[in-house]
Amino acid sequence: MTDLDLLHFEQLKKDVQAQYLKEYTPSHDDISKWKGIDIIYFQEDLRKKAKGNISEKSFYTYFKTSPVTKIPRIDMLNLLSIYAGYDSWYEFKKQHLFSGELLQDDTDLSDEEVKELEETVAQSPVSLKTEIQQNKIDSTLQENIDLQKSTPDNQVFNENKNTDQKDVISKPNKNFFRKNIWAIVTTVLISITGLLGFKDEIFSKTYKYCFTDADRGTSVINTLEIRVMKENESPLIYKIKPGECFYYSTKDKNLIMEISAPFYESLKVNRSLENAPGEELIEMKPDDYKMAVNYFSVKDANGNPELLKQKRSQLENLISSNAVIYQVYDNKTYGIERLDKQKYITLVTTPTTSLKNLNVIEMKKDNNGKIISIKFKIASTDEKNK
Repeated sequence: MTDLDLLHFEQLKKDVQAQYLKEYTPSHDDISKWKGIDIIYFQEDLRKKAKGNISEKSFYTYFKTSPVTKIPRIDMLNLLSIYAGYDSWYEFKKQHLFSGELLQDDTDLSDEEVKELEETVAQSPVSLKTEIQQNKIDSTLQENIDLQKSTPDNQVFNENKNTDQKDVISKPNKNFFRKNIWAIVTTVLISITGLLGFKDEIFSKTYKYCFTDADRGTSVINTLEIRVMKENESPLIYKIKPGECFYYSTKDKNLIMEISAPFYESLKVNRSLENAPGEELIEMKPDDYKMAVNYFSVKDANGNPELLKQKRSQLENLISSNAVIYQVYDNKTYGIERLDKQKYITLVTTPTTSLKNLNVIEMKKDNNGKIISIKFKIASTDEKNK
């Protein structure tokens, strides 16, 4: 990367901004001041015209700071160049050359460089190879000589006629024990260590817990978070995907679980495991308010004016006029943004593909059933595919 590449990228950002302003009117003309719904509409236009997408995190990294200290990957540069009306990043730079700038698009080696590489490869350490082969031959010959010296014909036997037959039998046994004592001790220690290491698996029992929607009798529609509470220890946290069961192995006599999901009421389960069954079905009570808002937020209206009007009316009745609404971002600088009721309703009733990634993180209601607090996040495409 060169300093000229950074200058070219600043030029490209201005062209991208100009292209978007031809058809849309964001909250600010300056692209570095876009956030929230402006970014969502830009991502939608980018997908429509350039057949690609950049994440919200990438937008904040490269568009909210000017000038930038690094440029994006080549695939993102090509995508933005196509959106701005060019064939590629190289074509964009070619049409915006600075004075004295030369583009190098050919990285092939010259004939002289190729010849030099061939000569280097051809120079192999022949003498070293020959020496290694000779050492192998000498070693083989030495082994043959030793074998010849150890033939029965060349060996001298010292016969001890006074050796007792009992000693002849007992000495090999003592020698065998002395030679293998460390192997025997090691084997015993390994066996003991293995028993201690797997004692929990040997003495524990596995329990299976499945989850169902209490109103509908079907599997829960959200990913469950299960916190297993243990005395004098931090909770153990598990994520269970929709339709899957939770398997937990333990030798404890009691089990305490705190179960939560975005569209269900939190549930605390306390079980005595002394006579507990190996399988159990746990019902989760739906939170109708969270489900309703999520339904209105992600359902595709297909541009139907009547359906959009119906959605707006329903949300107006569900949400309090004084509701506190936050959108959460994966960004250290722009971590959270507050929206008023009307802006939120406009956001969730505008049909864009980005809203299919809308997740309600937290929602609260007052004693009259009105929603007074909403915290939500629009996940990026990369997050959704995890």
